[in-house]
Amino acid sequence: MRQFATIATNAFMELVRQPVFLLLTTCSAIFSIFLATPYYFAFGDEPKLVKNSTLAVMLLSGLLGAVLSASASLAREIRGGTALAVLSKPVGRAQFLLAKYLGLAGALTILTYVNLVAALLASRMAFDAYGSTDMFALGFFALSIVLAYAIGGFSNFFLRRPFVSDAVLGLVLMITLGFIFVSFFNKEGHSQAFATGVDWRMVPAGLLVLFAVWILAGLALACSTRLDIVPTLAICSAFFLIGLMSDYLFGQRAQGGAWWAAALYSVIPNWQLFWLADALDAGQNTFHWGYVLKGVGYVAGYVGATLAVAVALFEERELG
Repeated sequence: MRQFATIATNAFMELVRQPVFLLLTTCSAIFSIFLATPYYFAFGDEPKLVKNSTLAVMLLSGLLGAVLSASASLAREIRGGTALAVLSKPVGRAQFLLAKYLGLAGALTILTYVNLVAALLASRMAFDAYGSTDMFALGFFALSIVLAYAIGGFSNFFLRRPFVSDAVLGLVLMITLGFIFVSFFNKEGHSQAFATGVDWRMVPAGLLVLFAVWILAGLALACSTRLDIVPTLAICSAFFLIGLMSDYLFGQRAQGGAWWAAALYSVIPNWQLFWLADALDAGQNTFHWGYVLKGVGYVAGYVGATLAVAVALFEERELG
């Protein structure tokens, strides 16, 4: 168990020390806030457009992060010989792979959390054609980003700690504190009740997006046992695009009795199950948490099956 925890922790720290991970986390959060700043003139649907867009950014950044992180965590170690060195110790291949997935899931949780906080702030900043940009929240969000990078720079210069990982952790801390502080004030800078205007229904919607990202991480890790980053990205993107159309491509035919459609409908993840944007648009908020709990079972089953395939592929992989 100690070896498992060590490998998982090292995998997590290795991923958050990747400059591309910091860049992806920062850019996706900034873009989510940017979506709440311009005038759209969408006939009163501007807040809905902003929320849907931030959820889409969260999901797409999770897809890219899953592929990049899985390739960095496993494919590069297999190619460089690090995996062989670790497995020469009393560590089984299944234990090694499952620990890698746990570290990968932890890093992607950090990415999704930062994007979720940015999405909550964007839901408060969203305005219709008669409103204006929330410059107060925008300014403090920018300040949070600057302070997070300053924390990374300070620890790197004075404490000789890695800049990227400390900047990522600083980003988590400062964006959270910035959101809490901004929530006590309106856009004019006057005090108000906490989180007035924040759509808390984004939290269960964001959790479902996180579940989808965990499934993508399992798929990316399974591909990384045999493939490099470019084919892994191609396969995961194909699963993502086909899964978005799963109901249309396979669902209707499966109900008609086609066995091949039923098989594919079960194998390919249906990403629409993790998309609550339509329910948010309809104003429904009573079933979200019960639906999230049902999603936990779906994710556990699908990730378990994906990791079983990954372990089978990894057992037959020549590491020499």
